[in-house]
Amino acid sequence: MDTYLTVASKRDWRSYAERPVPDAVVQRILDAGRLTGSGVNRQPWIFVVVESDQAKERVAETVFAQANVRTCAFAVAIATEGGKWALDVGRALQNMMLVAWNDAVASCPNGMPDEAAAAAALELHEGWLPVNIPSFGYPKRPLDPESKSPEQWSAAANRRPLDELVRRV
Repeated sequence: MDTYLTVASKRDWRSYAERPVPDAVVQRILDAGRLTGSGVNRQPWIFVVVESDQAKERVAETVFAQANVRTCAFAVAIATEGGKWALDVGRALQNMMLVAWNDAVASCPNGMPDEAAAAAALELHEGWLPVNIPSFGYPKRPLDPESKSPEQWSAAANRRPLDELVRRV
């Protein structure tokens, strides 16, 4: 898929089909995170894959939108020491979500009201905190991103227009 089309058509999904994501696709999504650039190439993250029903239930209790994690095929907690490096984590998160969308897998970032409780549910080493826990799965209602041009997807997006966001100096 064209990168601009991927970005323009990607939407966050909170409702997943009861269908597993093949291991090869999960590996591609995780590798997209691994390949992400980071400040001074520090690669400050670890990825905790949450896939068993028991683990999903435990982790769901720690996020704002619990159904996102309960109903997904899998989630990936992106954790760092002290919960720092938000920019680097955001870059890894976006890469994972875009690669997922390229393979028709929907996703949604999930924040937490209490990172320490989430860390305990994820069985992270002391000092490590999750920064985000994106959920992944096939959407309940399949979409065809190539049914519209990137420009059509952009025009239909519920986003502020560029002329409100861009200033040139």
